[in-house]
Amino acid sequence: MDSKEAQNQIAQMISFIASEAQDRAIEIQKKGDEEFSIEVHRLITEQKEKVRQTYEKKVKQIETQYAIAKSMAINKQRLEKIKARQEVMHQVEGDVMAKLDSVSSSKEFVTKLIVQGLLMLLESQVVVRCRQSDVSMVKECLQGAQDEYAKLIEAETGAAKTCSLDIDTQFLPPAPVAGKDGPSCLGGVVLACQGGKITIDNTIDVRLRLVMEQAKPAIRSLLFPAS
Repeated sequence: MDSKEAQNQIAQMISFIASEAQDRAIEIQKKGDEEFSIEVHRLITEQKEKVRQTYEKKVKQIETQYAIAKSMAINKQRLEKIKARQEVMHQVEGDVMAKLDSVSSSKEFVTKLIVQGLLMLLESQVVVRCRQSDVSMVKECLQGAQDEYAKLIEAETGAAKTCSLDIDTQFLPPAPVAGKDGPSCLGGVVLACQGGKITIDNTIDVRLRLVMEQAKPAIRSLLFPAS
C-alpha cells in the first residue's frame, strides 16, 4: 500500500467516525429533547394538579363559609321572629291581665272559683287562701259557695253533702305593681284540705296561664297568619 492509498483509507475512517459521531450526537440530542419534553409535560401536569387542588380547596372553603353564614343568618332571623312573637304574646297577656284586675273583685267570679275547687276536692273541711286585700270580699263568698256546692252535688248524685269553709291564715302575694319585682297574684283562691297536703290552685294567674297556653295556636294564627 503506497502513501496515497493509506491517506485515502485514513480519510475514509475519519469520515466514517465523524458520521457515526454525528449520528450519535443527533440520537443523543433527540433523546435529550424527548426527555426534556417529558419532564416539561410532567412538571406542567403537576402544577396543573396543584392549581386544581388549590382551587377546589378554596372553592370548598368559600362554600363552607357561605353555608355557615347562611345558616347563621337564617338562625338569627328565626330567633328575631321568635323574640318578636314572644314580645307580642307577652303584650297580649299583659293586656288581658290589666282587664282581669276588675274580675278579681267580682264576688260571683270568686264564688265560682271556690265551687270549682270544692267539686275537685269533694272534702267536708276546706281552707280558702286569698290575697290579704281580698279577705273581706272572699268571706262574703263562702256561704254562697257552700250552698252552690251542696246544690250541685245533690243534683248530680242525689246525696246530701256539705262542706265547711274557712279563710286561711296565710295569704297569697299581693297584686302586681308596675316596675316592682317579686311575687304577685292577680287574685282568685287556693283551696287546701287535709292539713294542706292537697291543694287546688284556682288563682287568676294559673287560669290565665292555662288559657294562654291553650289559645297560643289560635292567637298565633290570628297575629301571624303568614308565618
